[in-house]
Amino acid sequence: MDLLAQDAAADRATMDRYRRYLSAGRAALGEMFGGDIEVASEGAWVRTSTGRRLLNCGGYGVLITGARHPRVVAAVREQLDTNPVATRLLLEPTVGRAAEALVATAPDGLDRVHFACGGAEAVEAAIKLARANGKRRLISMDNGYHGKTLGALSVTAKPVFQDPFHPLLPGVAHVPFGDAAALAAELAAHPGEACVIVEPVQAEAGVIIPPAGYLAEVARLCRAHGAFLVLDEIQTGLGRLGYWWGAERERVTPDVLLAGKALGGGVLPVSAAIAGAAAFAPFDRDPFIHTSTFSGSPLGMAAAHAAITAIREEDLVWRARWLGELLTEEIDEIVREALGDAVREVRGLGMLIGIELAVDGLAGELLLELVAAGVIANHSLNSANVLRLTPPAVLAHEDVDFLLAAVETAARAVADVL
Repeated sequence: MDLLAQDAAADRATMDRYRRYLSAGRAALGEMFGGDIEVASEGAWVRTSTGRRLLNCGGYGVLITGARHPRVVAAVREQLDTNPVATRLLLEPTVGRAAEALVATAPDGLDRVHFACGGAEAVEAAIKLARANGKRRLISMDNGYHGKTLGALSVTAKPVFQDPFHPLLPGVAHVPFGDAAALAAELAAHPGEACVIVEPVQAEAGVIIPPAGYLAEVARLCRAHGAFLVLDEIQTGLGRLGYWWGAERERVTPDVLLAGKALGGGVLPVSAAIAGAAAFAPFDRDPFIHTSTFSGSPLGMAAAHAAITAIREEDLVWRARWLGELLTEEIDEIVREALGDAVREVRGLGMLIGIELAVDGLAGELLLELVAAGVIANHSLNSANVLRLTPPAVLAHEDVDFLLAAVETAARAVADVL
């Protein structure tokens, strides 16, 4: 058997394993996108088993530093050779260093950290902190996305995800995103009882940017009604929006700020709940009240510390802002020229960009054509008509040119079938 035949056989074996042992639906989705099998990644690029290179503008916000950033990889390798998994009984230095570095990026007054692995775990920690502080009514926003564990799912206001798993947590309400008056009414009905969880930009809803001043008004309303404020920046934080945090844009300090995705430096899964001392007090008093075996694992902490250092030293927050403005403007011009009235809006903040299409099914077609043109993008879980781009802030000039050319190729291909 020659090498090409061996590679093809290996790819078929991968697809078969997905069908037999993982998810037949996931296998079908892989086939829909051409059956490519990713085997390597570096920076902004992914390589497939056939040697094809794809510009990775997907990853749901994980790769602000690109894949396998040299600083992060070196830190993880060094930690792997010394102490990859902690005893959980003795104190260990990497978690302290990572917490210090993370707190240094956060709004003033947030100086306690609980680390986890996935974003939904961080949401669960925030919900438990709210309850431990006496806030038992949860308020989230329509079309918000906070994860799919049972607590996180309770505040992810999407029936298609929730319905199979009822009953979820009791005492949960959803109000329209961007509507401060609706939030005020809900808070007034439950004074002193509520925890509000909100994203600064709703990514999975299709990159929905609220009116200017909305986040500051949410914070003011929470203070006025004695509510606990959780700002979910799992996807938007650590530079994605062209700011360290969306909170920074409106000078908001929540009770708890959630981080994830980019925190692992594109190498390991790491998330965190960053809280003020008062909000964190229940976890301070009892270190066993909320624990996880791999919370603050040395490998993950090495990755997180290195990722924060890389973002800071390479000025990736500023670069995300500058590149995001450029890309949003250029992509808007390209898709409108190719697709005309089929484009409802192109919007973005930093390296979080959404293309909303006015024709059902067209976002999926554009996504397929982008992959064919060599670019990985995202669908939006809570908005079927929005294709989402979350490129790394390490894009080189030639990567930008490649991306824009691919968008034009894909948009013209979609226009041909309109």
